[in-house]
Amino acid sequence: MKVLEIKNISKNFGGVKVLQDVSFFVNSGERRAIIGPNGAGKTTLFNIISGTLKPNTGEIFLFGENVIKFPPYRRAKLGLARTFQKNNLFLGLSLLDNINLALRINNSSFNSREILKNWDLWNKRKVRVGELSHGEQRQVELLLALAQSPKLIILDEPTAGMSPLETQMITKMVASLPPEITILIIEHDMEVVFNLADRITVLHYGQILCEGNKQEIKSNQQVKDVYLGSACEEV
Repeated sequence: MKVLEIKNISKNFGGVKVLQDVSFFVNSGERRAIIGPNGAGKTTLFNIISGTLKPNTGEIFLFGENVIKFPPYRRAKLGLARTFQKNNLFLGLSLLDNINLALRINNSSFNSREILKNWDLWNKRKVRVGELSHGEQRQVELLLALAQSPKLIILDEPTAGMSPLETQMITKMVASLPPEITILIIEHDMEVVFNLADRITVLHYGQILCEGNKQEIKSNQQVKDVYLGSACEEV
């Protein structure tokens, strides 16, 4: 089953073509990574998928329904959740208050105590989120997205700015998500990409350069030339 289908999406900012006729689909339960150089249009694509930005042309289908005119909250109700490059948290509130607020807003049946214990954060429940480490804040943002009981979660550079230990922590967390949750992730750390993704889509100058599994992407000469370089040989 196609959870997400992108059809001929294009987006211009003035005279700058950021996305050009982008089409692909993601199946239920799939772990898909979107990679490409800075400026390739990855975050713009995520903004269009989530509904915070309107494309110039094209259509988006979520769970078989055309959502191109849906605002973000209607897409969320269908089962879409998202994290951002920069944390979107209530930094002055405690960790527990952040989780409880998310559960209340989403009328979730989850229990905050169980959630925080499952992710080894219960002992920090009274700590203000602004006092947590960067890696812990990224964990919290992912937990807030999971409080929506999503069918599809899109993660925008979840390990950006992290230490190797924090990156390992977030990678493990994403990898352990239930298989029924489909994941679409933007990520620059190729070790993270190759550890998590079933399939990889490469964007270059707003167009899809190629798609494939880990080995196909690592061995693709075009991808090496425009993005991976020699790094792909080391991962």
